[in-house]
Amino acid sequence: MKLETQSKTTNVLLAGVGGQGVILASELLALVAAKAGYDVKQTEVHGVAQRGGAVSSHVRFGEKVHSPLTKPGDVDFLVALEKLEALRYAHFVREGGMVVVNDYEIKPVRFPGDNRPYPKHALEFLKSKGFHVISVKATDKAIELGDQRVANLVLLGVLSNFLPIPRDVWEKTIEERIPERFLKINLKAFEIGRKEKQ
Repeated sequence: MKLETQSKTTNVLLAGVGGQGVILASELLALVAAKAGYDVKQTEVHGVAQRGGAVSSHVRFGEKVHSPLTKPGDVDFLVALEKLEALRYAHFVREGGMVVVNDYEIKPVRFPGDNRPYPKHALEFLKSKGFHVISVKATDKAIELGDQRVANLVLLGVLSNFLPIPRDVWEKTIEERIPERFLKINLKAFEIGRKEKQ
């Protein structure tokens, strides 16, 4: 699924819940694409992020990009840090597009009396829509490393396998953007994701 030229715009949508690092992941992706020589546009939508609400960010890069927003049906890659968020934003993914999803559940905040269950079979549903679904237990892998917050870097590592950007550009950008005291674990998380080729 790697792109052959820089003339096509690549559309990536990152989605998750407040506190999962969606904004940092999208910032890293935008910086990486810019360092690789692409024109880049990025935007973000904060829900009630501080209260565990939905957060999403569009990153578009190519030879020339005019708008930061992607229309429904045009996203090449959806990176979801939680399964329910993958379902919430699936309508943005183009036919045959890829969904990189953290196999992890965060129960949504409910009003009293709202007892709806968490949707089951999310991954199967996404596959039934014709998407190329890569499911990774990113949070579990991050916890094994010692900090569940680096699940976002695990997922970026997975995504990096499918984008036309050299690995050394990713690593250099991470080194420049992540504070030194958190760098080692973030690079390890990224490397773990790189090994998840499905």
